[in-house]
Amino acid sequence: MAARGGFSSKLGFIAAAAGSAVGLGNIWQFPYVAGQNGGAAFLLIYVAWIFLIGLPVMVGEIAVGRRTLSNPYGAYKQLGGKSWALVGLLEIFIEKFILIVKKIKSRDSNLELQLHFK
Repeated sequence: MAARGGFSSKLGFIAAAAGSAVGLGNIWQFPYVAGQNGGAAFLLIYVAWIFLIGLPVMVGEIAVGRRTLSNPYGAYKQLGGKSWALVGLLEIFIEKFILIVKKIKSRDSNLELQLHFK
């Protein structure tokens, strides 16, 4: 079996994990808009939930990936059997769906900008 590539530093791994977990729009635009519209109290709750839910889920997914050295489908199949493999398959479909929706939204926003500046 060929050796798998890895990250050369912890900072690179953390940056990749954070970038894949949340998009830049979620990091910058959402808190700005919420704060401008009087949602500062909500932002405190939002940040708390990121650490209470998001961090443990991310650590769990990292642990499963490192243990199995496989994609989500293979990882859940290896750890939980055939019925859990469907969870991995669902994860793959959800990721692809999010990518498609983001691509469509970015294409629409680019079109709006082009129409606005004509």
